Amino acid sequence: MPAWLLPALKAVLPHIGTIISAAAPVFTRKNADAVANQTLLLQQQITELQSAASQSAAHIKELAEQLQSTVAALEQAASIAEAKLRRALLLCVAATVLSAVSLGIALVLVFGR
Repeated sequence: MPAWLLPALKAVLPHIGTIISAAAPVFTRKNADAVANQTLLLQQQITELQSAASQSAAHIKELAEQLQSTVAALEQAASIAEAKLRRALLLCVAATVLSAVSLGIALVLVFGR
């Protein structure tokens, strides 16, 4: 058994009940006298489903807006990083040219005497 598994289980186990209760269906369930009130129960379930669908649509719209702003921020960060990379490349090329020129001057001075 991996060493990390036991602490992870100890951290998760107290919250299992909360997770299950949150994931359990919250819609109206049928009970024994539901046969008599079939139409009422059906209308109540339809109302609950419509409410859940509208809440889901609102959450999806909110997530889409957050995703759009995140993608815009990532694109902006990528363009900034690209500009910094170009600047670093230009500095590297300039440093290489300068060092080649200085090496050439040093060789001329050493061997020119």
